[in-house]
Amino acid sequence: MIHAVFPGQGSQAPGMGAYLYKEFDFVRHLFEEASDALSQNMKKLLLDGDEKELALTENTQPALLLCSSSTFLAAKKLFDLQIHMGSGHSIGEWAALVAAGAIEFSDAIKAVRERGKAMQSAVPVGAGGMIAAMGLTPEQVKALCIWAATEHPEGGVLEPANFNAPGQIVLSGHKKQCDWLIANTKKEVFENLPAPHNQVRRLKFIPLKVSAPFHCSLMKPAEETMKLIIDDMDFGACDFPIIQNLEAKYYDTVPEIKSALTQQISSSVKWEDCVKSLAHSGVTEVVEFGHGKVLGGLIKKISGDLNVYPTTNLDEFRQIETLAK
Repeated sequence: MIHAVFPGQGSQAPGMGAYLYKEFDFVRHLFEEASDALSQNMKKLLLDGDEKELALTENTQPALLLCSSSTFLAAKKLFDLQIHMGSGHSIGEWAALVAAGAIEFSDAIKAVRERGKAMQSAVPVGAGGMIAAMGLTPEQVKALCIWAATEHPEGGVLEPANFNAPGQIVLSGHKKQCDWLIANTKKEVFENLPAPHNQVRRLKFIPLKVSAPFHCSLMKPAEETMKLIIDDMDFGACDFPIIQNLEAKYYDTVPEIKSALTQQISSSVKWEDCVKSLAHSGVTEVVEFGHGKVLGGLIKKISGDLNVYPTTNLDEFRQIETLAK
């Protein structure tokens, strides 16, 4: 059984998808469709743009959707690859829904452009931040956020944003909260938690280079904006089951798709639970459709029994043909 996964922000890089664009006519046509839908030269953005331009959220999100959709389209056309289920990390969930036939590509790419704009404008530039908390359990991270909200002299928002893998959880909120947490957290904070969460072997915080504090309550204005857009969009049933980020459950109905895509914007991405769900489903092979190997690395940390196939270059892409035989 094959599971398709689609990466989120942080996986982008200048030149992504170049081998697909060079090799396949139908991918060039998809780039043209995206360019027409957005009134923007997407070939220039993905293949010739610089890292700073690509890092703008309103560019990153449609660029990732285009790269992932191009990769998936190529695999289906060339190898007739049969996908049994799918999932995507944050913005990658939109690519999963396009792949599953629940939404038209041109509609999706226009929506994620607006998603990126809304998420960027929800918080003033420089006011938000995100940090990776390494070595902590979900229980420890939740306790840490409560402690920070209580102890920080000015208050503010700091919440779990991404439960990515064991010992790898991302926090999101006000930058002043992130900076204060890094400077003031000690292992003693966890002493009153029940065992084994009262013991911390490793405690490390890594500030992330992001343009906004994604997946926390500060994104509520963006969620409200996108609710209006999503409610007005046409969705259909999925050709194969999609595990959504919000609750790590399968979509059953179109209203569920719309609700989960909306709430996802200000809610935690439960990626570890998504991977556990697919591992328990009997899947053995996972293909990461799009640029980079971030999801593959996380998946191996969560379930070492899964075989993960990246598609960052042509040689890797051709390897997935073996799964179609």
